[in-house]
Amino acid sequence: MTELWVQRTGTRRYTGQSSRGAEVLIGSEDVDGVFTPGELLKIALAACSGMSSDRPLSRRLGDDYDATIRVSGDADRENEVYPRLDETLELDLSELDAEAAERLLIVVERAIDKVCTVGRTLKAGTEVDLKFETQ
Repeated sequence: MTELWVQRTGTRRYTGQSSRGAEVLIGSEDVDGVFTPGELLKIALAACSGMSSDRPLSRRLGDDYDATIRVSGDADRENEVYPRLDETLELDLSELDAEAAERLLIVVERAIDKVCTVGRTLKAGTEVDLKFETQ
């Protein structure tokens, strides 16, 4: 199982790391070159939707199809939550007739609803258990 952690690198600055060697820079919105935690949440959702839709789209459009998933949603700062996240999956379906395109989008939506763990977790809510380890 991949281990994940963040290491503090400065005031409101962290580096997210994985035991597979990946790194991501995290910080507040006023710092250039970093993602905020909320932006990472949104990116995780978009990436999960993209990966979940990859099989049905590549079967129909070929392995080299282009896709962009845009995700947005403003934070409710009074309650510190994102009450709504909006995703837009941008695809070129111009080679398909209208009926085939509609069928494909239904299959893609079902695939995302079925296997996108991030989206399913956000929709269902999750329990978070915070522990402290001190010296």
